[in-house]
Amino acid sequence: MGVFDKIRAGLAKTRASVAKQMEQVLQKSGKVNEELFEELEEILVSSDVGVATSEYLIEKLRGWIKQAKIEDTDGVRIALKAVMAEELFSDVSLKLTPAPAVLLVIGVNGVGKTTTIGKLAAQLKAEGKTVLLGARHTSRPAAIDQLEIWANRAGVDIIKQKEGSDPAAVVFDAVQAGKARGVDVVICDTAGRLHNKKNLMDELSKISRVIDREAPGAARENLLVLDATTGQNAVNQAKQFKEAAGLTGIILTKLDGTARGGVVFAIHHELGVPVKYIGVGEQIDDLQPFDSRAFVNALFEGADTDAGLPDA
Repeated sequence: MGVFDKIRAGLAKTRASVAKQMEQVLQKSGKVNEELFEELEEILVSSDVGVATSEYLIEKLRGWIKQAKIEDTDGVRIALKAVMAEELFSDVSLKLTPAPAVLLVIGVNGVGKTTTIGKLAAQLKAEGKTVLLGARHTSRPAAIDQLEIWANRAGVDIIKQKEGSDPAAVVFDAVQAGKARGVDVVICDTAGRLHNKKNLMDELSKISRVIDREAPGAARENLLVLDATTGQNAVNQAKQFKEAAGLTGIILTKLDGTARGGVVFAIHHELGVPVKYIGVGEQIDDLQPFDSRAFVNALFEGADTDAGLPDA
């Protein structure tokens, strides 16, 4: 199964909800008027795109339609795809040089953080990178065992710490080991629960100081893992982490299990942080780099071409 097919399959529930409603509205209307815009906006809001983001997208749609002098709903469909893809477009590449790159993967328990780290490690390994994982027991002791299984599956080494260990100590050991072994990427698991903002800020600030001291000049990424099934709650959670952590990217998991895929737009618009990966299944290769064009095409019934989408 190709990348687009995986994304399309993973968005089946969202597409069944969003695309079906949009097609019904577009076919019923037959013409471009204010009622059409209002109905499209309602569909976006109901799909967890969020009120503010939905209003923004529809306003941009109005501008595209006016500029292009679109008068039929087929043109509206193409324009809407273009507006949505343009909104999501950003640089989603990971900063991996100079080595060792240090990727902090943060998020609350239950969002799929452990499996995401394992899948990311496997993907980087497949790209020819040497990878080292740094893990500790959080409030879910089984997580370390699960991550070790993923490390073995991906064929990468893991540095473990006992339950209750200082997260900064885990990062210290992992970075030191990464330097000594000459690895390309060190991936560290942290923030297994949603702390209050002061505790989270203190923890991540301490971790940052350790990395600055032990690997000055190394490439850095702070990646927040969010569960797409929580919809707008994921947006609120991301706002808290962004304030505390200075996020460089979002990894949105469990898109295959929800009709709330529209939350991607809310996250990107309200936080200004790119979604860099999406999880569309349980297999090791089901963590996909985010592609705005493929994502938007997968949201529309029968939309298997790039018609109307801006160049990446």
